[in-house]
Amino acid sequence: MVNLNDLAINCDEITPIIHKFILETVKNTGLNGVTINVSGGIDSAVTVHLAVQALGPERVTAITIPERDVTPESDITDVMLHCKQLNLTCNTVEITPILHVMRDILPGYDITDRVTCGNIRSRLRMLIAYHHANVEGKLVMGTSNKTELLTGFFTKYGDGGVDFMPLGDLWKYNIKQLAKYLEIPENIIKKAPSPGFYNGHTDEDELGMIYDNIDLILYSYGRGLTINEISEDLTIDESEVKRMLNRVKANQHKRANPLILRLS
Repeated sequence: MVNLNDLAINCDEITPIIHKFILETVKNTGLNGVTINVSGGIDSAVTVHLAVQALGPERVTAITIPERDVTPESDITDVMLHCKQLNLTCNTVEITPILHVMRDILPGYDITDRVTCGNIRSRLRMLIAYHHANVEGKLVMGTSNKTELLTGFFTKYGDGGVDFMPLGDLWKYNIKQLAKYLEIPENIIKKAPSPGFYNGHTDEDELGMIYDNIDLILYSYGRGLTINEISEDLTIDESEVKRMLNRVKANQHKRANPLILRLS
């Protein structure tokens, strides 16, 4: 029977590999460091922590992008306290005025359309990250993990629009392992993951399944188990297993480079 222990990593071994990857990626570009959007969630907390360990705080630019009446004050506090722990100054860009302009100029902008409005938020965050990167001569470092990438739980050219992703081959379960290993503040580890698009928005509510089960389904399928075998092994309804695997297939376009018509 597959369980979370099958997904587990050795943090003592993985952490220096991630450090080396970050350091060599920056070195090979000749740029000055990295910019990272930090939200107060576990993924960005682990990412910025590893970046500071690899490069030093002087080469890392942290940016938090709150939205009035949407971003919990506790998220901003968590970001600031964690950055202080890392001797890192965090830049704050309040995004509400920009969103108001977008609402006024975009035809068909519908505040109740959470997918479209959420993607606009994510792409504006990407724009802000790249502004800082361009001004400071740095790379934009992404915070996505393997589970998010496979399920398409990211915005194309939003949080998926980055220069490199050091956590992109680690399951969400592994991010929690690393967070504990790095001694990330406990309230960040325990917080329900959220894209922060609207009040009460959480990853698992939108995905319709807890991350541990998603990880186990995807891991099992990658090992060659059939849908029926996964369903029986994990005691998850077969229709739910199918739904998650169909989501992976439907979001393949998010993980691919743009199609090019080859004429030569």
